[in-house]
Amino acid sequence: MMKEKILFMGTPPIARTMLERLVSEGYEIVGVLTQPDRRVGRKKQLQCSAVKEYALQQGLPIWQPVRIRDDHEELLKVEMDLIVTCAYGQFVPQALLDHPRFGAVNLHASLLPKLRGAAPIQRAIMRGDKECGMSVMRMVKKMDAGAVMAQRALRIEEEDTSGTLFEKLAVLGADLMASSLPLIFAGEADFVEQDEEQVSFAPAITPQEERLDLCKALDAVYDQARALIPQPCGYIMHEGKKVKLHAVRRLHKAHDLAEGTCAGMIEHGFAIALQGGYLLADVLQPEGKKPMDAASFYNGSGKQWVGSRVE
Repeated sequence: MMKEKILFMGTPPIARTMLERLVSEGYEIVGVLTQPDRRVGRKKQLQCSAVKEYALQQGLPIWQPVRIRDDHEELLKVEMDLIVTCAYGQFVPQALLDHPRFGAVNLHASLLPKLRGAAPIQRAIMRGDKECGMSVMRMVKKMDAGAVMAQRALRIEEEDTSGTLFEKLAVLGADLMASSLPLIFAGEADFVEQDEEQVSFAPAITPQEERLDLCKALDAVYDQARALIPQPCGYIMHEGKKVKLHAVRRLHKAHDLAEGTCAGMIEHGFAIALQGGYLLADVLQPEGKKPMDAASFYNGSGKQWVGSRVE
C-alpha cells in the first residue's frame, strides 16, 4: 500500500540522503524541487544537483524554477499531503506552504534556535562548538523560525570538517525525519515554538572569510580552516598568490617564531607558526596547480618557503 504523497525540496548531497530515505520508506514522491543546473569549474561545465541526479535515476518528476515565488502555480495543482524540505536554497511562497494537507516541514542542520541560516554546519565549526545537530520544524515565512517538533544532537569531533559533519548529519537527519513523519501524519506531533531570546544566525560564508586569519590563535585558525573543507577551502597568501589548504591538523607546541612563519615539515605536515603552536597543512594547492600532499609540496617549492611568512 502506497504511503502519503510528499513533495520534496532539496539540493545538496545532505538532501539527497533525505530523499533516498523517503523513497526507501515507501512514500509517494509526487515531485522534486531543486535548484537549477549551474556551470562549475574552469571549463564551466553544466552540473546538476545531487538531488536531481537521484531523482532522474528514480524517474521522479522534477521542477527547477529559477525563482519559485514567481513560478509555483503548476505545483498548486499537484495533490500532496506534505512538503518536506532539506537545504533547498530558496524561500518558498506561503501559498505553496499552505497547499498540502499537513503543511510543510523542514530539516535544518542545527539545534534551533541556534544557527538559523544558510551555513549552520560551517558556522558551528568556526565558532568552536562542541555539538551540532538536526531539527525538524514547521516551515514558515521567516527563515528557520518555525515551531520545532524533534531534534537530535551530534558531537563535533576535533578532527571533523564541514564535509565529515555533512555526512554524519545526513544520516542522522534522515533517521530523525523518518521517525517524525508517522507522528505528523497521525496528528500526534508536538510542535514547540522557538525561544527568540536564544536565536543566533549562520549566514552564508563570504569570499572574505575564505582567507585564513593568521593573526588569530591556533585553535581559531584551525577551526576556520576545517570549517571550509572540502569546499570552498580556506587559503593563505604567499608572495601575492593564493594557496588553498585542503587538509589540516594542529599541533600545540611552544615556539619563538612570528605568526605566519613557514617552519618546514613537522610531523609529516607543512608547518605554519601561529599563536599557540603550528597549523600543519597536509594537502596544499598553490595557485594554478593541483592539490598535492605536504611532502610533494615541500620537495617542490616548499623548501624555499621555510623562514618566509605567509599571510
